[in-house]
Amino acid sequence: MSVPTSARASKEHGASILVTALASFFGVVLIQATAFLVDIFGDTDGAAITALYSVALVFIGLALYVAAVVTSNTFATIVAGRTRTIALLRLLGARSRDLRRSVAGEGLVVGLFGGAVGMVLGIGASHLARAVAVSTGQLPDVSYTSVQPLVVLPVVTVVLTTTLASYVGSRKVLDVTPVQATGGAVDSGVEAPRSRRIRTALSIVLIAGGVALLGLGVLIGMVNPGGVLVAFVGGVASFTGVMVGAYRILPATLRLVGRLSGRGPAARLASANALRYPDRSTRTAVGLLIGVTLVTTFAVAMYSYRTMLVDEYDEATVGQVLTVTVGIMTGLIGFSAVIAAVGMVNNLLLSILQRTREIGLLRALGFTRRQIRSMIVSESTQMVVASMGFGLILGIVYGWAAAQSLLGSLSDRGLTAPTLPWAVIAGTVLCGGLLALGASLTPARRANQISPVLALADA
Repeated sequence: MSVPTSARASKEHGASILVTALASFFGVVLIQATAFLVDIFGDTDGAAITALYSVALVFIGLALYVAAVVTSNTFATIVAGRTRTIALLRLLGARSRDLRRSVAGEGLVVGLFGGAVGMVLGIGASHLARAVAVSTGQLPDVSYTSVQPLVVLPVVTVVLTTTLASYVGSRKVLDVTPVQATGGAVDSGVEAPRSRRIRTALSIVLIAGGVALLGLGVLIGMVNPGGVLVAFVGGVASFTGVMVGAYRILPATLRLVGRLSGRGPAARLASANALRYPDRSTRTAVGLLIGVTLVTTFAVAMYSYRTMLVDEYDEATVGQVLTVTVGIMTGLIGFSAVIAAVGMVNNLLLSILQRTREIGLLRALGFTRRQIRSMIVSESTQMVVASMGFGLILGIVYGWAAAQSLLGSLSDRGLTAPTLPWAVIAGTVLCGGLLALGASLTPARRANQISPVLALADA
């Protein structure tokens, strides 16, 4: 596949570069901040240093996981919009595997550029924050590490995950046939039946097995804190099953949200669009689902820990420590949610670019610019509500299981209900509302710039 023109590439890969730069920036800042802490406290305690870097790597891994999912979905959306071009190249003799490798090459370029930008900004920002903290007396004036060599690790990982994610996201190239070049080929959003059956079966197995392990971990946790390890495996397995089966789960959630969104033409059409192309809707919404689930899981776990520990330890001390911990860790995980939100905005914008003819037809049929804008806003809102609602439910379940499986044997209360962090939930809902509005502004403006005559003449 030939490399897109600069204008088209900027539209298609701009957000992908931003996502990779954010992931790289996040990792570099964490590594540098950890190095600064080592500089302050000294390097006499090897175990403490190992623990610090281990925690940093865990959060870097979370950010990279979200970035990989967002990048994969973005490239899947890009390939869907190039269906006709890919089919024409196939008609001219190009092999699908060569075309797919070309898309992966684009991912490599995106990863290299975004990773490099993130590294430079991360090193600069960490030293700027350190200098401000020293000047205000919040940090001691000691000799600090200029550049921790480990900053290369998140950058290299960003490049590798972006390349791999682009290759995974480009799998639809293999489904494009030369015959599609002869017609108005667009992505139907429908996967091969056999592939769908395999994905559905795998999703059911992972979810069922994961839920069973979650329950087993909670039971073991009633007598031994080691139950958290079993629960962790169950959580990873069940959430992976949700990701594999998201193309069925999220559209069903969107259908329910769509029924509650109103009876107007714009709202009904937005709901129909989300259900007509389930893969496209899933690609747009799944990143936000991951971010909300992560934030809610950690917050519920921490607040449940506090509830279960106040009988054993001083309530004021436990509350203070956990409040600070929740604030810091939620902020770190929230960074992953920001990456997911960027991916949602990007995929929604790409879907608008790929629906030129559809929007032009609506305009020709009498839809006003205001109604088009309302349709885009409604699509964004429905995806945000569905992702956030489902993510909150998953986060509450996972957070409760984590707390119960770890501290169940240390508490006299036995099985307890999860403690809900209402402030975090309210903040998440507020951020979701702002995201729904923000995610729709650029796509809505882009949609209203489409000329009905030119759109219908296209394709």
